Amino acid sequence: MSTWLIYQGTGVPHEGLADLPDPPPWRVFFDDEPTPFDPAHQSGPSERWPARAAAYQADQATVEMVNTALYLRRPLLVTGDPGVGKSSIAYAVARELGMGEVLRWPISSRSTLKEGLYQYDAMGRLEDTGTPTSRTATTTNGTADATQIGRYFRLGPLGTALAPYARPRVLLVDEIDKGDFDLPNDLLDVFEEGLYRIPELTRLAFDETVPVRPADDGDLIQVAAGRVRCRAFPFVVMTSNGERDFPPAFLRRSVRLHLQRPDERQLRAIVEAHLGDAIDHADMLIAAFLSKRSIGELATDQLLQAIYLAQHALGASNSDERALTPDRLAELVLQQLSQPRT
Repeated sequence: MSTWLIYQGTGVPHEGLADLPDPPPWRVFFDDEPTPFDPAHQSGPSERWPARAAAYQADQATVEMVNTALYLRRPLLVTGDPGVGKSSIAYAVARELGMGEVLRWPISSRSTLKEGLYQYDAMGRLEDTGTPTSRTATTTNGTADATQIGRYFRLGPLGTALAPYARPRVLLVDEIDKGDFDLPNDLLDVFEEGLYRIPELTRLAFDETVPVRPADDGDLIQVAAGRVRCRAFPFVVMTSNGERDFPPAFLRRSVRLHLQRPDERQLRAIVEAHLGDAIDHADMLIAAFLSKRSIGELATDQLLQAIYLAQHALGASNSDERALTPDRLAELVLQQLSQPRT
């Protein structure tokens, strides 16, 4: 390699992931242990939010911290104000390095570790008990058929990311600071060991593997003895708006990146990447955005929305007294997030 940077932040897809060295000894999860599931996952760019991924503007600090997380096989904890591009990092890395569809886990106050790992339709299985299909779904010794049992399970985004894929997946844990107080500590053990168990499957009296549907509806994951363990640790992006502090142990096991608010030059680059450079009223709206942001909280996507609206609405009917003016447009779209609407 001519550079240590696997992810280069150019937005151009490439095969640099193949140059990623073996993980450090303390981050090896599978070694030579056999696995019932080891296909190479799709290597094409992420299909979700392709424009957002292609237009993402990564600075040097972001590129270096992303690569640090890739090398060390550690989660990347990204903090910063709303709208600075925290979640876009996951899509940009997935697109450039050909890591497939981004697995997104949006966090709320009700989110639990189990929700991120898997879902089990116990009621559906109970309702199917005794039906002709269910009665025939047994083996010769009377135990439940593994294929039929798997119908009632589906892996969550975290559970899918930790499946034993040959290539690492990308997992976005969005707004982790909104979660329950214990969620970061619950994640620690899973991230450290790279595995989890599905108790409903470990209790079953058969030795067959169970095919389970992943969160992205890709190839079925073959779960042996109720245990799932990753082969390649996923690239995990955890975003936070700074609404809470995290335990020291959680911070110690994470690579931390704080994104600053984009300056005028970066804002122009973001606008051009999304909307092109021949945009009327862009200079005026960027100036209005920076002025309003200096006294209150604004997100970058508000600027993009304002410029998009300017393209299609300003000057549409200059003779109409109800025509939209640049100043009125700024009032409509560039509303500070920290203040209630009046």
